[in-house]
Amino acid sequence: MLPTNAYAAQSAITPLAPFTFNRREPGEHDVQIEILYCGVCHSDIHQVRNEWGGSAFPMVPGHEIVGRVTSVGNKVTKFKAGDLAGIGCFVDSCRECENCKQSLEQYCDSGMIGTYNSKERKTGAPTYGGYSTQIVVDENYTLKISDKLPLAGVAPLLCAGITTYSPLKYAGVGKGHKVAVSGLGGLGHMAVKFAVAFGAEVTMLSSSLSKAEDAKKLGAHHFALTSDESTMNGLKNKFDFILNTISAEHDYGTYLNLLRTNGTMIVVGVPPTPSIVPAISLIMKRKSIIGSLIGGIKETQEMLDYCAEHGIVSEVEVIAVDKINEAYERMIKGDVRYRFVIDINSLRK
Repeated sequence: MLPTNAYAAQSAITPLAPFTFNRREPGEHDVQIEILYCGVCHSDIHQVRNEWGGSAFPMVPGHEIVGRVTSVGNKVTKFKAGDLAGIGCFVDSCRECENCKQSLEQYCDSGMIGTYNSKERKTGAPTYGGYSTQIVVDENYTLKISDKLPLAGVAPLLCAGITTYSPLKYAGVGKGHKVAVSGLGGLGHMAVKFAVAFGAEVTMLSSSLSKAEDAKKLGAHHFALTSDESTMNGLKNKFDFILNTISAEHDYGTYLNLLRTNGTMIVVGVPPTPSIVPAISLIMKRKSIIGSLIGGIKETQEMLDYCAEHGIVSEVEVIAVDKINEAYERMIKGDVRYRFVIDINSLRK
């Protein structure tokens, strides 16, 4: 077994604190990775605090992982010691269902095996995430990381990046399209970067005027304050796509009104309560709402390669692991631009 230092939650009401556990020894198809950076996702808070239900403790969060391979199993062909590697939101799936066979492992009919707060498919042992010094994962669920980009900025691509890249690609967003991104946070800032890179005309929709300058720096062509009624009225029937990243309660109808005929709102944010969808907003101009969940291994690798080629990374604030509880509180207040990333070397000291 491999003794591993980590930060973990022991219950839904206790702060994260130092924790030690054993990783399994690498099997013949496994890659052992020394974790260098791990992004902090808002879903980490939801699960640590059992806000979605089903949380198991102790819990080591973290599913935006980049590091360096330290050893590989004797049948591994894709990685060698010294390679940079990444782990995203899941570490296994059934591999047999229609979705898995189509490289859509995130939609596995049996349920993907989460990087943390899940159970290993073969052993039933709990999975522990990236707020830790090392991880062991099957090579087929491990991603290649380029050395062209700063690793701290790459880490959030494993969740925030693919969560926004995948639906934009699925929708075919490109030149000539008018795209709105609602909500400028960890997801929204990546959505702006990708939509601009794909050639779309991009408008940032935000309730915070203080985000206007950031939106322009990220590449957005326009900024619209959603609390300004005249501005919103002027945007009606304007957009081909809206990528909705908002996780707070909000009115879907307000945004559906901004779509033109055959327009689509893509939902990736998860509000705490169900959102009302006015049927008339869909019917009158054949509008649609679709959802999207991260991406499969093949598409995530495609995204990472695209980012390496185009110099795209997340905007991050790097923290030591002992600042994680403070970071959670700041995230809840929206006090981060735009993703916290843990320097895991701070866990080794």
